[in-house]
Amino acid sequence: MSGLEESMYALDWSDYIGIVIITLMIYDYMLQFEKEVTFVWERQMSVMAYLYLVVRYFGIVLAMISGVWGGLLYQPEAKFVPPDLLLTACLVVNISYSTETGFAHHEIEIGHGTLLFMQWGISGYFCLAEIILIWRLYVLYNQSRLMLYVLLGLFLPVVVLYIGVDVFLWSRPSAMSVQEIIITESVKYCTASFHIGPMPAIYAYIPIICYDIFLVVLAIGVLVRHLKERKELEMKPNTYVVIIVRYHVIYFVL
Repeated sequence: MSGLEESMYALDWSDYIGIVIITLMIYDYMLQFEKEVTFVWERQMSVMAYLYLVVRYFGIVLAMISGVWGGLLYQPEAKFVPPDLLLTACLVVNISYSTETGFAHHEIEIGHGTLLFMQWGISGYFCLAEIILIWRLYVLYNQSRLMLYVLLGLFLPVVVLYIGVDVFLWSRPSAMSVQEIIITESVKYCTASFHIGPMPAIYAYIPIICYDIFLVVLAIGVLVRHLKERKELEMKPNTYVVIIVRYHVIYFVL
């Protein structure tokens, strides 16, 4: 396979994956919107409701950007623009000074900046989602302060790991860069290039995965105990407990 064919193949796969992501997000939003209106918007807003809305809609934004990045929405590797157009916060800006003209050139690496926004945003999204899981476990365990302190104490190192991984793997040009692939004058796309092996990321994410497993085990333990108690009393399980534990498991699988 020639270089041109490989580039076209990669672009096709990027577009197909992007279309699938966007379709699934729209489908999920349409399915859940009626329930969201009933159980969130039509009720008195609380801290948990605001946190849910932030996680839901920030997650949708991240998924859409991930779907269109590089292929469906072409973003050049870099271009020069006048200073008065530097209004987009998620872009990476490099300023170089020309001794011949006496003017500063502002180089905006759009593809790289958007990729950084996605990676840091994904880490922030997972941290907010885990706060929701911690809050729910706190309620399921009869608002045990000991349980809350243990979960938060273990959660802080997880946040530090997320930040460390984002800085070490995504924010250093020596570790990751974005390349502009030009197939023809009108067919271009961006792709990310990784300059280090996968082992640092694997080692860093092991404690995070262990923490997620710990949360799932706690949730399943609550459900088992709840089902046992209800069976002894010959009562049906509490629907809310079952739903909360189900979403814990779904979050871990995803």
